[in-house]
Amino acid sequence: MSDKIQTQTENGLFTITINNPGKLNAIDFAMWRDLRQAMERVARDNDIRCVLLQGAGEHFAAGGDLEEFQRLRATLEQALLYHDEVDKALTAIRHCPHPTLAAIRGSCIGGGLEIAACCDIRIADATARFGAPINKLGFSMYPGEMSGLLKLCGHAVIAEILLEARILSAAEAERKNLVSRVVAPEQLDDEIRGAVKRITAGAPRVATWHKEWMRRLAHDKPLTPEEKVAAFAFLETDDYREGLAAFLEKRKPQFTGK
Repeated sequence: MSDKIQTQTENGLFTITINNPGKLNAIDFAMWRDLRQAMERVARDNDIRCVLLQGAGEHFAAGGDLEEFQRLRATLEQALLYHDEVDKALTAIRHCPHPTLAAIRGSCIGGGLEIAACCDIRIADATARFGAPINKLGFSMYPGEMSGLLKLCGHAVIAEILLEARILSAAEAERKNLVSRVVAPEQLDDEIRGAVKRITAGAPRVATWHKEWMRRLAHDKPLTPEEKVAAFAFLETDDYREGLAAFLEKRKPQFTGK
């Protein structure tokens, strides 16, 4: 793994930093591959309770690294390979069993916006800017990459972003459901720490189940009898017994993920 995708683990928090500040953290092919591998690795780690994605310096990520397109995305075969890797990275974020959190400063453009859209919670500071003005570059967004944005904020907002090539302010992005909340720049670090603390204080398997049910309920079909039974799997867990006991005893629960 290159140093452009940096990872760190501390107290149940797995942090991924997009580290290409000389190009506003633009993401090249190797970085997409490394991002996918990092997400696949953390998905298998049951000790992780939260995944934080952030950009180095003053920006989240300013899209793909266009300088390599003529070399790595010049032919149909290359383009399919390139965007298959991008799609796999985004899918790995979207289907991560642990809660995912994006801390967004500055540019959140193109591929950066796609990454943020795949996270469960997106917190931005007021300097953040969002968009994908690729119609000015003469190419369209790959459908596998567009799907996450479309599910997040709907046809009207994506039409605005892609057809008008509008760059949205943080306040606009919040109104249009692109971000969960916006804070002042000097408050972002504290807000992220608070969010991580709240997430990691919960029972980890419950977080995973909640994510699974959110994905399942996006499909408009009735629950099967088997699914209704599965919804009560928590009854057999140590964490359920601990959580209930802690509430009755008026103390903080100590969850183990079992």
